[in-house]
Amino acid sequence: MAKGSRLRTAQSLALALPAGLLGGAYISQYGFGMFPCEMCWWQRWPHFAALGFAVLGLFIPPKRVWLALSGLAVIVSGLIGGFHAGVEYGWWEGITGCATVPTGADAVRSVMDTSTPLVRCDVAPWSLFGISLAGWNFLFSCLGGITILGIVAKQERT
Repeated sequence: MAKGSRLRTAQSLALALPAGLLGGAYISQYGFGMFPCEMCWWQRWPHFAALGFAVLGLFIPPKRVWLALSGLAVIVSGLIGGFHAGVEYGWWEGITGCATVPTGADAVRSVMDTSTPLVRCDVAPWSLFGISLAGWNFLFSCLGGITILGIVAKQERT
């Protein structure tokens, strides 16, 4: 495979992967009413950054630097997703208020605030083959990010 075509493959992946995962997140939110918890939002921000880096790689050289940053951002989202999945599966405690049941004044406030639904971080709203959305983000993002970095690294060696 020619050098340029490898970078085009990495560029396509760096654009398509975060766009697809963000698209899926927004479809599940607005199409199926699965509102994101705080940790779900944490997973989205690195994907936005990855898209930005990938777009910069279209216009500003050196392309491989932007693609490497995009791949790293995708991996960061995946690692956050892995942590979130562990909270959902009960493997460890979450570090946010959405991973605990509100009590006292917080419970009253959450009941009275009907503008924002209470979304728990420690409960998976959906799963496929026993893997939650956060778990799927972990798998796709880590594998995709590693693939992007691998292509860029191979480009560097040749």
